[in-house]
Amino acid sequence: MKLNTGSVVRASAGRDNGGFFVVVSPEENGYCFIADGKSRKIASPKRKNIKHIRPTNSVIDINGITDKKLRSLLKDFKDGKEQ
Repeated sequence: MKLNTGSVVRASAGRDNGGFFVVVSPEENGYCFIADGKSRKIASPKRKNIKHIRPTNSVIDINGITDKKLRSLLKDFKDGKEQ
C-alpha cells in the first residue's frame, strides 16, 4: 500500500475507527500522519500505523487548505457522495 500526501484513507482500528482522514505526511517506518480537520488538525496530525488504515482511490490537494475546508471535503466521503 503506497500512501502519498493528500491520499484519503479510512481508519479501521482504534477510537477513530470508520472515520475518513487525509494523509498529511507519507508513510515512514510503517507509520503515517493523518488529519481530519476536527479532532486532528492539519497542524497537529495523528500518527497512525498503516496496518490500521485503508486507502480509498481519492486524493485531495492539501497545499494551503484550511481545517474547515478539509472537514467539508471529508464530509462528502462520510455521506457516501464520493468513493
